[in-house]
Amino acid sequence: MQQGAVAYGMARKDAEERQAEPVPLHLRNAVTKLMKDLDYGKDYQYAHDTQEKITAMECLPESLQGRSYYHPTQEGLEGRFAKRRQEIKAWKRQQKK
Repeated sequence: MQQGAVAYGMARKDAEERQAEPVPLHLRNAVTKLMKDLDYGKDYQYAHDTQEKITAMECLPESLQGRSYYHPTQEGLEGRFAKRRQEIKAWKRQQKK
């Protein structure tokens, strides 16, 4: 099975079997004053504003945190993706210290 199909299958299974949680507040767009007052978008981190172009911000709902759906192989360009993925994981671990 191709990698994309595997990732899709894993994500679909989680969507079907896990509780539907709301989008985390910091990812919600605050288009009204009420939404701003309710902290929509508060503490959102825009990766392109950082030197590393990544942030330690968690984007998944609480029950899915730590889940990973894409697992690149070493074939073709995926080898580069796998290396970059490992660099990002190491950077995020360092930020938690």
